[in-house]
Amino acid sequence: MATDDQIFPALTAAQIERLTPFGHKRTAAQGEVLVEQGDSEKGVFVVISGSIEIVDPATPANVVVTHRPGQFTGEVHVLSGRRSLLQAQAAEPSELLEIERSGLLRIVQTDPEISEIFLRAFALRRARLIDNSTGDALILGSSHSSDTLRLKEFLTRNGHPYAYVDVDKDPATQELLDHFHVAVTDIPILVCRGEKVLRNPTNEETAECLGFSTGIDKEIEKEHVYDLIVIGAGPSGLAAGVYAASEGLDVIVLETNAPGGQAGSSSLIENYLGFPMGISGQDLANRAFIQAQKFGASVAIAHTACGIRCIHEPFRIGLRDGTAVHGKTIIIATGAEYRRLPLPDLQRFEGNGIYYGATHIEAQLCGDEEVVIIGGGNSAGQAAIFLSTHAKHVHLLVRGPALAATMSRYLISRIEDSPAITLRTDTEITSLEGDKCLERLSWRKRDTDETETREIRHLFSMTGACPNTAWLQDCLQLDERQFIKTGAELQAADLTAANWPHKRQPYLFETSVPKIFAVGDVRSGSVKRVASAVGEGSVAVQLIHKVLAE
Repeated sequence: MATDDQIFPALTAAQIERLTPFGHKRTAAQGEVLVEQGDSEKGVFVVISGSIEIVDPATPANVVVTHRPGQFTGEVHVLSGRRSLLQAQAAEPSELLEIERSGLLRIVQTDPEISEIFLRAFALRRARLIDNSTGDALILGSSHSSDTLRLKEFLTRNGHPYAYVDVDKDPATQELLDHFHVAVTDIPILVCRGEKVLRNPTNEETAECLGFSTGIDKEIEKEHVYDLIVIGAGPSGLAAGVYAASEGLDVIVLETNAPGGQAGSSSLIENYLGFPMGISGQDLANRAFIQAQKFGASVAIAHTACGIRCIHEPFRIGLRDGTAVHGKTIIIATGAEYRRLPLPDLQRFEGNGIYYGATHIEAQLCGDEEVVIIGGGNSAGQAAIFLSTHAKHVHLLVRGPALAATMSRYLISRIEDSPAITLRTDTEITSLEGDKCLERLSWRKRDTDETETREIRHLFSMTGACPNTAWLQDCLQLDERQFIKTGAELQAADLTAANWPHKRQPYLFETSVPKIFAVGDVRSGSVKRVASAVGEGSVAVQLIHKVLAE
């Protein structure tokens, strides 16, 4: 567990001296507000003398922390220019070194020692805010509401702290509802900074209210032309963003939901190189997200690509909100989604008993109950092991006769050794039942045609993969399963149909349109592993340099 010395370190006199050229010295009177909650594009303050209090405006008497000489303000929001979650004010007459965000980014890119101090402190401070539910967001919701689950997952996977009140359990609910002039039927309700009230907001509305892409939207409105547009912030997209930005390219990463993609919902990845004790998908995604911002990549959350113009350059990516992003090159890293089960009433139970990820949020809903997981891949295996520590029992259903062809051996061994997990091969779900929520389900043994019904209220579906390519509007050559063809996968007929203009063949990961690349799970023939996705994203950036030079 991190100590206060790690979360709130004190810089040495020599380190402050190195920082001085990147900022300017100023004084602050006692009580002077340096950063308001909701301010964006702010940098950091280093205390030379005096002190700075960090205050939660929702509870003004509660000082979150006091920074003293040598210490500095800020957390991960300063890297991206997002809105400040808290307020900073001088606790006494103080002398400060103010470093604007642009100066801070130069520091973390050029001074490895100070960069490590800042970035570690920023990440640990955000983790503490999340643990303490301290920040600018309040959710009023219900555990029986699928949109409440969606909203909580969206904020959690984006590393944004929030306070939560369950209208079914908290006795003070009615007072809160009256205070914000809303009704129970409006849930989930999001309150931003104690001011703006949103009734059942979309992810896009939530991101806008909390300022997830403050600053980036201004560049989009100006029709800024980027060197590279990366679509999707899964492992391959984040890797592309990190490498492109670190090598000086002007890059924007567009993400519909949250960094990490499918991998971001994995409870523990144990076979990723360099993490012998394993790492959760969300932790890996959060680290990569910070790394991308460190090098200056713009990461636009809740910005969904819904169309592409790939005939004329610069390329144009149409967004769901009606705006567009323009770029000289594109890397498509939109990944794939789990297939929906071909069952009646499936949609009615999604979020109310049927889930497509197994994180701590879902685990809290099914404590001491039986659960079913469908799928034979690593994601299903990781979910089974994780949920077996929370649920009463886990039933892992696979259509095939065994797991060996689709799951890593270390996961199979864990499943076989766990008394809390029952593997049911040659088995499929046949029906779902319930009123507002899933209450029971039935499965059938395909080899014996035996059917069984169980009172099980939680089903995790992690089977198959459907590529996110519908939005491409016939721009690129796809295979029979709608994955994007790249490199050697493109035959002469594909290139003729696409009017390929060059004498050279497409580069590795290049699609049927020059300067547009595809990496990760969305690519035809890809290996469905985090490590390979990261490798593809990094290699594609080297090829981006080539096509930009043509």
